[in-house]
Amino acid sequence: MSSRCALATRPFSLASLASLASLAPLAPALGALLLAAALGACERRVDEPLQVAPRGEVTPPRSAEAPPAATEAPPAVAEAQNAGRCIEPTPEAPERPTPKAGPDPACPEDPTGPFQLATGKVIFLEAQAPDVLVEIARKEKERARGLMYRKSMAENRGMIFVFQQRTQHSFWMHNTCIPLDMLFIDSDGTIVGIEENTPTLNDSSFDVGCPSTYVLELNAGWARRHGVRAGQKVRLEGI
Repeated sequence: MSSRCALATRPFSLASLASLASLAPLAPALGALLLAAALGACERRVDEPLQVAPRGEVTPPRSAEAPPAATEAPPAVAEAQNAGRCIEPTPEAPERPTPKAGPDPACPEDPTGPFQLATGKVIFLEAQAPDVLVEIARKEKERARGLMYRKSMAENRGMIFVFQQRTQHSFWMHNTCIPLDMLFIDSDGTIVGIEENTPTLNDSSFDVGCPSTYVLELNAGWARRHGVRAGQKVRLEGI
């Protein structure tokens, strides 16, 4: 902050001096008046605006001002949480069309009947999806059989394949009569990729190119209907 002051001067004539002499008794008062006028002629420059507190309020000194309130960080998306790990992202639209409802008309007859399997539950932690009751295919012969010859499966039912090794798994649809979604799930419950709408009675290999410990099979289109995407997490109960 700085200030500057300038006092104007003007010459006095003899008449003016005579007039001043007559005012000598008033000299003290005139001196005070002239001093006030001089101070009023001072020009003050302010480097920053002055804070004027509203009536009834007191502006605290700058050192006492409260720090700005912290803003809450936006929630981390699944992509950020899984940065650096193998995830096959779910596309905006399915790569294969949604198949027709019902089993393939060419479905062969089941030669032995379905296995009796233990059941568990898959809970989706990051999607508005219902829990899924699943049959557990843990043994090699159970995994080899899978959902072959089934002609229907309830909406919120499925089968989960449990592997001893965390590796890249491939599946086919040999003798599988209903179209499926395949969710490849890592050991920590992260969905690393989804094969959607896999075609019936098809011997092609389906995989997501990332290691997993579990593969969950659901009715085709189930994952997309319920907002389930790669990168989200699930919790397994009884599995």
